[in-house]
Amino acid sequence: MTSSDIRGRAPLNPVLAGLLSLALVAAAGTVGSMATLPNIPTWYAGLTKPSFNPPNWIFGPVWSVLYLMMAYAFWRILQTEPQTPGRGPAIVVFLAQLALNAFWSVAFFGMHNLLLGLVVVIAMEIAIVATIALFRRLDPPAGWILVPYACWVAFASVLNAAILLLNW
Repeated sequence: MTSSDIRGRAPLNPVLAGLLSLALVAAAGTVGSMATLPNIPTWYAGLTKPSFNPPNWIFGPVWSVLYLMMAYAFWRILQTEPQTPGRGPAIVVFLAQLALNAFWSVAFFGMHNLLLGLVVVIAMEIAIVATIALFRRLDPPAGWILVPYACWVAFASVLNAAILLLNW
């Protein structure tokens, strides 16, 4: 009998963990897309943007890759033993940053609130950095996989701040 048998908790089946990871990340991406896409040709097109604003077409491919990386990192964490110290908090912080990820699009694009978007994206960056630290303790590759995401969101924070200042 293994320790997981004694406690009645075994690691999540890899296929189920993969489906759960993909579903949660895809849900956040879908919420974000629903708030973003209708507003790009209208409201967002009318905003003054800084010179370093990337072309609109780059965001879709970049976010697609980042969402896949997030799902893979989360899948790796779900594969750790349930009683592993730090696993629960790592999952909670990951889900918190994922919720902030979806809410940023709602705040910035859906609500047209640049200031709230900035507050949310800064909170999201903090949660991503915390997720990286927590994931690295459990599974170093899972943490490192999220570093490009943290970098992109740091850039998005600067971009959000610049757009806010230019449109104040």
